[in-house]
Amino acid sequence: MSSAYSTTDDSAPLPLLEVENLSKEVKVSTSASSSPFKSKKAVKLIENVSFSVRAGETYGIVGESGSGKTTLLRAIALISKPTSGTIKLNSKPIFDSGKAVGNLMGKVQMVFQDPESSLSPMMKVSQIVAESLRTLKLSKQEANERVVSSLESVGLGEAFLEKHSTELSGGQKQRVSIARALAPRPVLLLLDEPTSALDAVVQSQVLNLLIDLQKEFNLTYLFVTHNISVAKYLADRIAVFYAGSIREIGPAEKVLAEPLHPYTSTLIGAFPVPDPDAKNLLNTEIMGEPPSLIYPPKGCRFHPRCKFAQEICKTEEPPLTECRDGHFAACYFAIEISEKMKKGEVASVQKIN
Repeated sequence: MSSAYSTTDDSAPLPLLEVENLSKEVKVSTSASSSPFKSKKAVKLIENVSFSVRAGETYGIVGESGSGKTTLLRAIALISKPTSGTIKLNSKPIFDSGKAVGNLMGKVQMVFQDPESSLSPMMKVSQIVAESLRTLKLSKQEANERVVSSLESVGLGEAFLEKHSTELSGGQKQRVSIARALAPRPVLLLLDEPTSALDAVVQSQVLNLLIDLQKEFNLTYLFVTHNISVAKYLADRIAVFYAGSIREIGPAEKVLAEPLHPYTSTLIGAFPVPDPDAKNLLNTEIMGEPPSLIYPPKGCRFHPRCKFAQEICKTEEPPLTECRDGHFAACYFAIEISEKMKKGEVASVQKIN
């Protein structure tokens, strides 16, 4: 893994997951015509994404809705096969050059965003949790014991075995989803907005549950969220995703306290302020709309929305570069802009009146 995407600290744990130049393309029609000869265009949903996740850490990927975060997780889980790139788990390739070359065999599991749609209403809870054990060679007794122990680990017990998902609350459904992911004893959990479909109180309970489970089972988490508060609460390191690629990577406290990329600072500023007396709940707003992935802008994909953009930004894609120790940004003027913002000389975006 290139040092541009991994730690420079030789004493840090070795990476459990390594993703190198991962891309996912789909073919879309560029014509409204119903003709079978209408043209198709390759659209890159994620493009040349590289990062590594250390064993035992929680790695957060943050960004706006539609930025490609879930597509990235599904590609890593091989639910939606990537077009190109390499994925390694414990230094062993599981995907390389457009082909799956390894068997995940329960080592990587995913918790989906909406438990309502990810749990079959026709199946009992015992059957749902046992689903993830099908690829493992377990006896019936061993499988049953895994199901029960997994449910107990998430705060549910044997009383839930015969229930259907339609009998459960939203929080209970997500706990069942987590139990299903835990049952094969994975080393890596992929968490797709695991609390976004829950109310605030239940969100807090599930987040604390995930922290406890990580300690108990020595898990590594890769999770995506648009919620800056969730990222701050859970993540050890953060990658900021925009229009299918990474704009910034670094330790969570550094990224959130001293962002290097203009998009990161506006994303943080656009999160609601929990102050009922504030005139406006938002500090800032991100101007404009995310770019079209069918016809993306040249150069930096954020430049049409960036008040700091200069000519080079409109023509040349900036590389992800280490600007400070362990802190990377894909911006030609990251240090300059960050220093000016820190001194209060400029704001990341225009303040809301």
